[in-house]
Amino acid sequence: MTETNRRPAKKLKIILPILILIIGFAGFNMLTKLKKAPHRQAPQQQGVLVDVIKLETTDYQTIVHASGTVQATQEISLVPEVSGKVIWVSPQLVSGGLFKKGELLLKIDPSNYQLAIEKAHAEIAQVRVALATERERAKVAIAEWERIEITDKGKPGPLVTREIQMQQQQANLAAAEANLKQAQLNLQRTELKAPFNGRISQEQVGLGQYLRSGTSIGKFVGTDRAEINVPLPYSELQWLKIPLAGGRQQGSAADIFLPGENHPLWHGTIIRSLGEIDPATRMETVVVAVDNPCQKSPTAGYSELSTGLFVNVQLRGKTLHQVITIPRKALRNNQRVWVVDRDNKLEIRSVTVARREKGNILVSKGLAPGERVVVTSLSAAANGMMLRPVKQEQQ
Repeated sequence: MTETNRRPAKKLKIILPILILIIGFAGFNMLTKLKKAPHRQAPQQQGVLVDVIKLETTDYQTIVHASGTVQATQEISLVPEVSGKVIWVSPQLVSGGLFKKGELLLKIDPSNYQLAIEKAHAEIAQVRVALATERERAKVAIAEWERIEITDKGKPGPLVTREIQMQQQQANLAAAEANLKQAQLNLQRTELKAPFNGRISQEQVGLGQYLRSGTSIGKFVGTDRAEINVPLPYSELQWLKIPLAGGRQQGSAADIFLPGENHPLWHGTIIRSLGEIDPATRMETVVVAVDNPCQKSPTAGYSELSTGLFVNVQLRGKTLHQVITIPRKALRNNQRVWVVDRDNKLEIRSVTVARREKGNILVSKGLAPGERVVVTSLSAAANGMMLRPVKQEQQ
């Protein structure tokens, strides 16, 4: 190839890349000018995710939570009324033994008291003979008086007619009959019986032991009813029905729980108040009665409500009609709640609390049915804060 032909080819190799770059740059500028800018959108406000409950009015029975100690309603000392040697003892006459009313506890040797009855019968027979003799003597005396021939002899005196002697013998007969009744009563008392349904809490008697009348041989505790002394703050008494002395009002019902249990094992009723404030605790004590405390609970294996047992008590108080109930955690700073408005914004509102309970707050003013209340805790809350509410079922 000649020198003349090589020069144009060399120039073409230099110009062609430059031309391609110019055309590409021009095309890029043209495409850039044709492209439209994206439409700018404001970010959507999602709000803070919170749990809410929807309010409604209900009839609510107030509950007073307390605790107390079980005590026996009846507790007596077992005391024999006659002296003598024990000849029989019931196998149940031991600490914890149960007895029905009228069931035999022990027997004392009745020999002396049977002899006393025979002696009393003999004494009655003797007195009756003496009385009959005096009656016959009275007849003889009256006949002799009538045979006396005296013009003005008057009426015979009581000594003549043996009236005084007969009255004496009648008195002797009454005393002898009383002695017989006493001897029969003493014989009955040689058998010591349970005065009511109960159990032996203490005993100190054995077969062959000589007992003296009036000496205690043990403790007997009734099992038909138990009582629980429940101390309460004075402010809680207004919610309960407490019968007055001599009144017929039915007291508030009570559910009794063992500590740690969630289901009541026994049920009782308030029967009275002790009527005084403890100066140390500033609390008043009400008494809850539980019938048949030894009856086995249908919900657990516990057999009885034992004396001295510490229990939790829920007292069912007065019913408040058409009130709004919120969980205790929904109340902020004692008197405020967080309400979600129609725009899902937070409103901090003051309310009037009618009653505070263990898990619930009863609100009398400041809330309306259908409103939503926040139950979630927020680190920072302010009026107008955007929220994202999620409905939660109220327990």
